[in-house]
Amino acid sequence: MYQYHTKPTTTTTKFYSQFTPKCNHLNQHNPKPLSFNLTITSSLKNQSQDPSKDPPFSQTLTSIFLSLPDWADAVKERGMQRKRGLYTHTEWLQHRSSLRHLRHLLSTLSSRVVLSLLPPVLAFTTFAAAIAAYNSAVSAHFLLPEYFPVLRASSLPYQLTAPALALLLVFRTEASYARFVEGKKAWTKVIAGAHDFATQVMAVVESPSDLPLKKALLQYIMAFPVVLKCHVLYGSDVRSDLQHVLEVDDLAIVINSKHRPRCIVDFISQSIHLLKLEDARRSALESKISCFQDGIGICEQLMGIPIPLSYTRLTSRFLVLWHLTLPIILWDDCHWMVVPATFISAASLFCIEEVGVLIEEPFPMLALDALCQKAHNDIQESIEAENLIHTQLVAKQKKAKKHSQSGHTKEHSPNGWPNS
Repeated sequence: MYQYHTKPTTTTTKFYSQFTPKCNHLNQHNPKPLSFNLTITSSLKNQSQDPSKDPPFSQTLTSIFLSLPDWADAVKERGMQRKRGLYTHTEWLQHRSSLRHLRHLLSTLSSRVVLSLLPPVLAFTTFAAAIAAYNSAVSAHFLLPEYFPVLRASSLPYQLTAPALALLLVFRTEASYARFVEGKKAWTKVIAGAHDFATQVMAVVESPSDLPLKKALLQYIMAFPVVLKCHVLYGSDVRSDLQHVLEVDDLAIVINSKHRPRCIVDFISQSIHLLKLEDARRSALESKISCFQDGIGICEQLMGIPIPLSYTRLTSRFLVLWHLTLPIILWDDCHWMVVPATFISAASLFCIEEVGVLIEEPFPMLALDALCQKAHNDIQESIEAENLIHTQLVAKQKKAKKHSQSGHTKEHSPNGWPNS
């Protein structure tokens, strides 16, 4: 079970969990599973030669509990970095299926929200078990003096404060969901604005001498959602995402810039100024840039300004104090049932608070990779359709011109019969 590595003073033991995630932000290029590290004193350094000697169980258990928060955080971060897809008809059918409750129940142990809450839930459950064991020992006069009191209290304070806790959780979740909706609307405008901008460029730029600039401008428009996505998502590889969108020289400038979304906006703005267009058409194209600038502003605002920290701290402290005193309040009515009651209460209420914390940062919850890919595909399809339609119309025009110049057309008389 253990692998010991002997050193002059200490020995380090590592064992791995099968649920251990590969978190990109820990080692983005070569992710490795998290390990629980146990440092054993020099008095145990010869245990590698004697397998019969194991480290104390309490020491192993303590090390596991100390490493559990790091493991839970890694599970959460791995879920935050998971790519999400856009829903199709198949996903919606599954989403509203009558078996969804059973499916959700069976997937509880694989839920990152549940796994990330293992440290606080286990801590409060263990505390409730300790309170129950203490009260049972005092009641049975077992190993404790008679003057030790039984920890019990009236449930009236809980009945009075329960509505306040419910309101705190509801307002916390509602505020986080409002941020999620704002982020979703901002990205909807960015994607729709990129498609509309590309359509305007294809319709307005007609001069053959502007074709290279037109092609470059369309590339910059397709690159903007990708650059903005990498700007708001931690761990994104902008070079890999843009290598098939921008040319090498342009990509190097974007990579080296301090603010990449604004660098793309500068590329777009200067490309418009170099186009040979009328002032009215140039102004129409420049007005489309405001959609991108608004998207940058909203995204940076959501990233930089969280829900007031005092509100988040108050909710957290209220939940902790509530569950620390819950075994004492419920002892007279539940006795040893305070342990499962505390577990259920902590798992339920902390899950609600955890969901609010997760959706407070909306961008990892959105399918930004799928949205950027869809915007790229739609613009590329519009470019191909424009070329195809232009080729078809030019062919028709040439055919009609050739037909009119030929001498095979026949004139008709007023009565509808051809002239002889």
